[in-house]
Amino acid sequence: MPLSLPDLPALLARRAHLPGEGTTVFRAAHTTETGGVFALDMAGDAGVLSLYADLTAQEEVRLAAACGALPGVAGVYLKRRPVEARHAANVAREWLAPPEPVWGEARPEVVALENGVPFLLRPGADLSIGLFTDARPLRAWVREQVPVGGRVLNTFAYTCGFGLNAALGGAGAVKNVDLSRKVLAWGQENYALSGLPAPDTDFLYGDVFEWLRRLAKRGDAFDLVILDPPSFARGKSGVWRAEQDYGRLAALAANVTAPGGRLLAMTNHAGLTGAAFERMTTAGLGEAGRRGRPGARLGAGEDYPGAAHLKAQVWTLD
Repeated sequence: MPLSLPDLPALLARRAHLPGEGTTVFRAAHTTETGGVFALDMAGDAGVLSLYADLTAQEEVRLAAACGALPGVAGVYLKRRPVEARHAANVAREWLAPPEPVWGEARPEVVALENGVPFLLRPGADLSIGLFTDARPLRAWVREQVPVGGRVLNTFAYTCGFGLNAALGGAGAVKNVDLSRKVLAWGQENYALSGLPAPDTDFLYGDVFEWLRRLAKRGDAFDLVILDPPSFARGKSGVWRAEQDYGRLAALAANVTAPGGRLLAMTNHAGLTGAAFERMTTAGLGEAGRRGRPGARLGAGEDYPGAAHLKAQVWTLD
């Protein structure tokens, strides 16, 4: 069946208010609006086109050109996202995420805004460009709700968007943990864009599970713990699957959450229902001997209409 293009200008127009509100990195067209074939993100004036269906070379070119014809788009980068790519790290990486634009001008680095906060984005660097736009409401919640002067632990930090928002919200101390030195250094660059100090001691390199055990052993406690794990990963601790292992992660996080502190638990696993996610988290807290009072439920932003993959729950621990 030939590729049928939706009305991309009309979809982009639905998000026209976002730049005026200080957000220039957002989803311009979600898969629910394109028949599941593709998604388009805007990162400043760079378009990032993600394909979820096999298209011919001619169809890819046609689609990229249609995205490039949108107002304000200088270049278009392509990300091919077949299902198997989600579990095949470093396989055919340049085919999955070509480093050069497939249409228009190159934008190796772009500084774009989210709710007025600048982020350094790299549209051609990899499948992930530096910020997951679906979690914008969650980062806003952190900035608004973080206890002033409190201690925050941001796990699976990636480029430290949650940690940065916690610091901007008035946290007294923020620790960002990730298994990649590269993304932690990227996070330090994001801190610098907002004029915030970024000492190496606040960017903890290593396996999150090991760090949670280490922090608990030395008696560290945090007023807010942020859990943003991938759905699937391989690491020193073995294979991680959110649908099987989230309770174990919640238990470790509970061990470093101060009494009265809050846990922001989230998952982007589309196959994990909200009810199952809540049961797993509750069980994990119980395993750690803690009781949690569920609070706000959060999800993806308005630029993800009909999306149900991202689920987040705030817990206050006794």
